[in-house]
Amino acid sequence: MHSIQLAIWVITLLVSVALIFDFMNGFHDAANSIATVVSTGVLKPYQAVVFAASFNIIAYFIFHLKVATAVGKGTIDPSIIDHYVVFGALFGAIGWNIVTWYYGIPSSSSHAIIGGLVGSAIAKSGWGALNISGLTKTISCIFLSPLLSFVFGSLFMLLVSWICFRMRPSRVDCYFRRLQLVSASLYSLGHGGNDAQKTIGIIWMLLIATGASSLADSAPPTWIIVGCYMSMGLGTLFGGWRIVRTMGQRITRLKPVSGFCAEIGGAIILFIASWLGIPVSTTHTITGAIVGVGATKKLSAVRWGVASNIIWAWILTIPASAALSAAGWWLGKKLL
Repeated sequence: MHSIQLAIWVITLLVSVALIFDFMNGFHDAANSIATVVSTGVLKPYQAVVFAASFNIIAYFIFHLKVATAVGKGTIDPSIIDHYVVFGALFGAIGWNIVTWYYGIPSSSSHAIIGGLVGSAIAKSGWGALNISGLTKTISCIFLSPLLSFVFGSLFMLLVSWICFRMRPSRVDCYFRRLQLVSASLYSLGHGGNDAQKTIGIIWMLLIATGASSLADSAPPTWIIVGCYMSMGLGTLFGGWRIVRTMGQRITRLKPVSGFCAEIGGAIILFIASWLGIPVSTTHTITGAIVGVGATKKLSAVRWGVASNIIWAWILTIPASAALSAAGWWLGKKLL
């Protein structure tokens, strides 16, 4: 009886920590959804976070759970997963999110949790515990998602510039202030659809590993899905204003038309990735799109020093969160 009560306590604790991570994911990555629409003045900050949070939650009704499956089964060997591995992964991901939030660096919560899983798995069972094919796909998208969103963002900006060539700037601004509400809602849908599923995959792994769920080949319980989408929506609602400033103005100056093109370009990448079941970074995606629209004006319109700092944060995210998670795995062995 004592062991059963202990197991229930540990599972409850880890599910709570996972939901806290999901909340922080929304909090940390709120800038991805709202930075452009706030910096262009289309919505006030409090309006933007409510707007984005609502669409984060609506994503529950639109996207299938392919990303959750990829995180739950395609990153590390499922047979080595236990509550220590999950605790270490969450410890590393949350720790790295706190560090990057404090310094206003838009790093990836998505890759922080991937790095967390990698660090915990190696700490427990060595390099052989990694699912190399799944990790290769995820890591390749670190480079592909911002590159593709750069291309889509620039193409949309060039297309819109060609279409609106003879229109008065004030008229263009008026139209795209309204259209940016559409692009921001699509990006927030993609953000919720891709990012919330990563935590669903983590909790699902935990329940299967501890024997609390035997649904390894079917969908996770509904309460997990609803809880993760709600936690992410609440996190977005609270926002992350340090990172909003970096994303919205420090990389390049945005107007409603450029904000629209960046969001549409980024949303396309997120929708494709969620459809294919690839856990990409919403931070990488929107940053690539913002740089793309800025570069269509002239290369000097992009503050490449800020962009390079962000790229270094991307490169460091997986190894840094993996190192923290290895320490978290060791700590979990002592405490849990």
